[in-house]
Amino acid sequence: MIFKNVFSLAILTVVAYATTNRSYDGYKVYEVQQQTREQADVLRQLEQSFDDLDFLHLSKQLGSTARVLVPPALQAELEETLSKHGIQFIELIPNVQRSLDENINVGTKKSLNAEEAILSTYLRHSEIDNYLEDLARKHPSQIRVDEVGKSYEGRPIKTITINDKPNNTVIFLDAGIHAREWIAPATALYAINQLAEHSDEHQNILENVTWVILPVVNPDGYEFSHQTDRLWRKTRKPAGHYIGTDGNRNFDFHWGEVGASSSPASEIYRGDGPFSEPETQTVRNVLQRLQGSCKFYLTLHSYGNYLLYPWGWTSDLPNNWRDIDEVAQAGADAIEKATGTYYTVGSSTNVLYAAAGGSDDWALAKSNVSISITMELPGGGSIGFDPPASSIEKSVKESWVGIRAMALKVAQTS
Repeated sequence: MIFKNVFSLAILTVVAYATTNRSYDGYKVYEVQQQTREQADVLRQLEQSFDDLDFLHLSKQLGSTARVLVPPALQAELEETLSKHGIQFIELIPNVQRSLDENINVGTKKSLNAEEAILSTYLRHSEIDNYLEDLARKHPSQIRVDEVGKSYEGRPIKTITINDKPNNTVIFLDAGIHAREWIAPATALYAINQLAEHSDEHQNILENVTWVILPVVNPDGYEFSHQTDRLWRKTRKPAGHYIGTDGNRNFDFHWGEVGASSSPASEIYRGDGPFSEPETQTVRNVLQRLQGSCKFYLTLHSYGNYLLYPWGWTSDLPNNWRDIDEVAQAGADAIEKATGTYYTVGSSTNVLYAAAGGSDDWALAKSNVSISITMELPGGGSIGFDPPASSIEKSVKESWVGIRAMALKVAQTS
């Protein structure tokens, strides 16, 4: 069994729990209605003005609800501001720490084979790397694992390449640039498992196609979210008196122009310069190496059930937006047909909000990838970023339906 060594330590316990030292005791999550354009603008201004407000979900679509994580010191001020502008809100989670304590398990790891583990547990970074290496040993003629970079804290950042042949169209998929979005690496792992271990079922997206998958872009943040702070989002490189940069505001295309903060305390801190983080440099380097052959860049995030494409810095659309929209719509249609789950499709700015410095914008503009899409996976749990381990299987299988459909559309048109 190729996964045996990976879980030699985990077998000691039936259920493994993430150890979180940061307390969110007294923090609340508010659900906020935005009925008018003015109210939506107020919420965006609040996000930009208060570093300690963490908007877990925010869309520019009128009638949609936002969710915001609020520390005790800002709760009265937020409620007063919302009431002043006639913005309706409810206290969705009265004590975030209590809610996290009830949901923060990573799943059972006892006596599982590889596929069972992927479907039912949140693997740690070293376990993910071990799985990739095991697959490469098992399928040496089909699979290669490369260390393509190192994180700030020195963790290896690895890609797995499947079916690497000359003149193939390349699909590059990454996940985990935001640390707390655990379902994204889990979905990337399921995609890897399907392509590597069930290749006979997916020949139409493997024939003449090479897959390059980077399952954890931000391993330092990912581990920190397991060990210390479940809701940690950023990288772990120091930034003045603070720690971390939002990797998805750090790419060098209209960097810092809109939807990103210059304050290192902010959850959407852009960094002290474009590509200031070794993790974003790694994604850049992979895309540059694949330039000319990579036709589809797909980056996995959570949460919200969106298939988004450039531009993130303006409401204008790229020249080939219809081609990208067709691919994204193929994914949304396939998911809805298979499971009934609805995905919203559109450009990032027009569906959600303007946010410059994203990886999908850079891939399209600077790396000449013709199809560039961000997939915001379903949420879960109490916060949205903490779907329980019991929901992994449903989520990753449903998401794979969409990923597979989009890959097929690209393969057919390349």
